[in-house]
Amino acid sequence: MQGHGYAPPPPKPPSTGVLVVLRVIFVAMALLSLGFLAWAAPLRAAIVTRRRAEWWFFGGSVVVLGVCFGLFSTDHTDDFSSPNGTLGMSMLLLNAVACAGYYLYADVSHFHRLRQAYAARALLAAGYAYPQPVPPFTVTTAPSMPTAPQPPYAQAPMPYIPAPPTATPAPQPPLPAPPQRPAPVHINQVRAELDELSDYLRKHPGGQGGNHEGGR
Repeated sequence: MQGHGYAPPPPKPPSTGVLVVLRVIFVAMALLSLGFLAWAAPLRAAIVTRRRAEWWFFGGSVVVLGVCFGLFSTDHTDDFSSPNGTLGMSMLLLNAVACAGYYLYADVSHFHRLRQAYAARALLAAGYAYPQPVPPFTVTTAPSMPTAPQPPYAQAPMPYIPAPPTATPAPQPPLPAPPQRPAPVHINQVRAELDELSDYLRKHPGGQGGNHEGGR
């Protein structure tokens, strides 16, 4: 699919200085000639704008000029002091003012529109001359996602080492209670013998001491 290509630059309108000089010339021509050359100003506007309204105005100014010449032809005075001469001169001066005013309006409006169109086409041509930015996504393409920067060298992936399974401890059997140690029998015998000895000593007090003294 081909693009629009490079658009040629549009024609540039005349500079403001040239337009001002031309307007002054045609307005002065219409007024200083007392209206006899007033038709030149609408003719200039009709040629520049190429609009039907300006051509109709030019035709009307020519018709008014012809009527004025007809009125002048019926005046036999030297200063156009007759009613026909006065009417013809008034129409001629009014036609000069109307032609000058309409020429200024048509010329200024036309070149104002032309400058706006030239600026718009120049911007459009400048836009085609430079590459257009690519949209992030279109109807037929997926949205472009930013890619992460790649490292300068490829890194080998680390091998996956599974964690060793944790052994479940087996249930321990309950420990047997320590056996109750019985009281020793020897202590009871010693206690009984001590009791018998104490009873014997109470029954025979000093027996051992008397025998010892008698022996001496």
